[in-house]
Amino acid sequence: MLRLLSIVALMLLSPTLLAAEQTRYISDNVFTFLHGGPGTQYRILGSVEAGQPITYLGETQDDYVKIIDHKGREGWIDGKLVSRDKSFRVQLPEVETKLETVQAELDELIAQTNSSDQTIRQLRSQLASAEEQLSTASNERDSAVRELAQIQNNQRFEQLKQGGMIAGIGLILGVIIAYLPRPRRRQKNRW
Repeated sequence: MLRLLSIVALMLLSPTLLAAEQTRYISDNVFTFLHGGPGTQYRILGSVEAGQPITYLGETQDDYVKIIDHKGREGWIDGKLVSRDKSFRVQLPEVETKLETVQAELDELIAQTNSSDQTIRQLRSQLASAEEQLSTASNERDSAVRELAQIQNNQRFEQLKQGGMIAGIGLILGVIIAYLPRPRRRQKNRW
């Protein structure tokens, strides 16, 4: 029971245990006062928001500098708050413009890359087709060379066969002619 009471007391004392964690941010709405003279004892003429451009007039007294703000009011502000660097308020639109330009260029490059990829795929397909046609043509050429060699071999064999037949017929005729009876010569003294 004591344990249960201590758990309930702990939960009541710590409401963050019951609430879900949520992300929050601190506001960036900062400003400084524009005074009528070089110090806080002078009348406040208005306020200048952080990051607004000002015109520095070159006069300084103690820690204060004389300026003209973005609304055209002349006054004094703490010199520690003045910077030569552009403020984020001025830089942000420039950065956003540059970001948009770079994003547009990136999108264009991506489109060109996609187009190039498509062209590469088409060229690879054409190359594969050309290689296949080359392989087919090479096979047909090799087949034609083999057939031509076979035809030439057949022609040589045919010539040899015909030559052999002619030689054989000549031999047979030569033998026959050699064994044929020779005509006798007529004797001259015969009448």
